[in-house]
Amino acid sequence: MQANRRNFLKLTGLLGLGFTGSGITKGYADAKDAYTAYEKSSYSQTFNMSGYAAPKLDKVRIGFIGLGNRGPAAVKRMAHIEGVDIKGLCDLRPEKVDAVRKQLASVPGFKPDVYTSQPEAWKKMCERPDIDLIYICTPWALHTPMAVFAMEHGKHVCVEVPAAKTVDECWQLVKTSERTRRHCMILENCCYDFFELLTLNMARQGFFGDIIHCEGAYIHDLLEGNFSKDKYWEMWRLKENVRHGNLYPTHGLGPVSQIMDLNRGDKMEYLTSMSGNDFMMGKMAKELAATDPFYQPYVGKSFRGNMNTTTIRTNKGRTIMIQHDVTSPRPYSRIHTVSGTKATAQKYPLPERIAIGDNWATAEEYKALTEKFEPAITRQIGEMARKFGGHGGMDFLMDWRTIDCLRNGLPLDIDVYDAALWSVIGPLSEWSVAHRSNSIDVPDFTGGSWKTNQPVDITLAKGGTTKII
Repeated sequence: MQANRRNFLKLTGLLGLGFTGSGITKGYADAKDAYTAYEKSSYSQTFNMSGYAAPKLDKVRIGFIGLGNRGPAAVKRMAHIEGVDIKGLCDLRPEKVDAVRKQLASVPGFKPDVYTSQPEAWKKMCERPDIDLIYICTPWALHTPMAVFAMEHGKHVCVEVPAAKTVDECWQLVKTSERTRRHCMILENCCYDFFELLTLNMARQGFFGDIIHCEGAYIHDLLEGNFSKDKYWEMWRLKENVRHGNLYPTHGLGPVSQIMDLNRGDKMEYLTSMSGNDFMMGKMAKELAATDPFYQPYVGKSFRGNMNTTTIRTNKGRTIMIQHDVTSPRPYSRIHTVSGTKATAQKYPLPERIAIGDNWATAEEYKALTEKFEPAITRQIGEMARKFGGHGGMDFLMDWRTIDCLRNGLPLDIDVYDAALWSVIGPLSEWSVAHRSNSIDVPDFTGGSWKTNQPVDITLAKGGTTKII
């Protein structure tokens, strides 16, 4: 078994690298065998983090790592939430840290220390005893190493999506969170969008009946952005796109996982995944390199296909379809379809719609339903969240709710098992794509506790005492 475990670690590490030729897929049957054996016979939960309420924090002292794309806005949002103290700002680039520090200068009460210029400066911030929460907004490959280190040093963690790139990294997050009893929350902001919260509340109240099938996606034309010299540090996101699978599953998957009570009454059993060819990225690399030598290293790379479709079956016999396409010229969509025995909801293409039977509700009927089922959390701070922004307010809702739970000693809405489950779709989809869409089992990161874990209901806004300033 130990030999299988070592092989598993080595082989699943390849899943994070992407497939650049047929030779790298040789031996993946061994990886699957080792993974299956490890999953079924070796894991025993040491502490159940589902529903775990850490001791109350009157003041949540935060250190931020990564101030390039998502980080600055997160700092700005947190500065408007009661009970927050921003203690540290970290980025490898001094100019990024300086920009955020200047941004904070107009807000009284914050004097964060800065950590920059050194590749491991973030570790010094994590080692500080006067920080409670580390908020990670770095490139994907750094998410798990930073989250694990922070938890090892007594910090709760909020980490951007995906939380992990490999199966083994998912297990690292789970085991470290259980052992340290520190929260590891994946920053899946789409769980806090208004229609997603509405449909979650409707599902909790039985409006849809039994949930049969859900769909989610990340369909977003990022072709030019991925090739931009300025948008992503050292072109890290373009480099990720040599992996063939669903690289970014959590925006569509997170909200429907909560609606289906995954990890809390149901679990994923197995998935299959299929990708088409790349019709655009390789062509763009070649065109750009014709006039700019900077792009020459990207010519001839085996970029992931335009569209990936991954399907999942749960223990209760329900199904999920998740799609990923970030290069085709298509309108933005996360799909967000909820299909039940009594009713259906769908967000994209806009406008959002709800149907009882096979006809969509009229405008008047839809308004009545939204008024009846509006969740307490959006009634309480929805307008303020829209004011402070972040993808229409869902980012602010996410941050406010996280701080409010920590200050009131409540379980977080999204725990480490969610972080691992939603992220593992990436590497497992890569395996399936490499094997002609064969199925692969999905790990049970809860160690069987999914059978008794209780849903955490975001919509009730328990706690709710934290003010917006």
